[in-house]
Amino acid sequence: MSDKAAAVVREYYEALRRGTPLPPYFLEDTSTTKFGISEAAFGYDAVADALENQTETTTDWTVESHGLSINEDGAYATFADEVTMAWTDTEAGTDRRFDTRWSGTLVRPEVVESGSKAADAGDDSPPWLFRTMHVSTADEL
Repeated sequence: MSDKAAAVVREYYEALRRGTPLPPYFLEDTSTTKFGISEAAFGYDAVADALENQTETTTDWTVESHGLSINEDGAYATFADEVTMAWTDTEAGTDRRFDTRWSGTLVRPEVVESGSKAADAGDDSPPWLFRTMHVSTADEL
């Protein structure tokens, strides 16, 4: 995997399409937050639970990036993107599609305080981890 933040964001999109675990892309810290289209999760444990539930109850993901913008500044990076995403909700048996806006902050694991689990992460972890992620839509839910 590339050590560039943009490559990690793109790999996250690909993991979402494949239905592979998403929590490893997030910083294991109480400061981690993720806002989705209809939910908010505060702290790594809540984010991981929400992502695991999402993976278990959805399938057939389409994720199309339309303008990924990344700014790396040493140990931190910010990103923004417009993303068309679609999936099947396996519990409701319905297909969903939204034009969304994504933004957030990534950090390099090696700069995280020693108290964080990410500081001890192995070589399999991404070179950048999401500390915050915000996904929203102007569409009516």
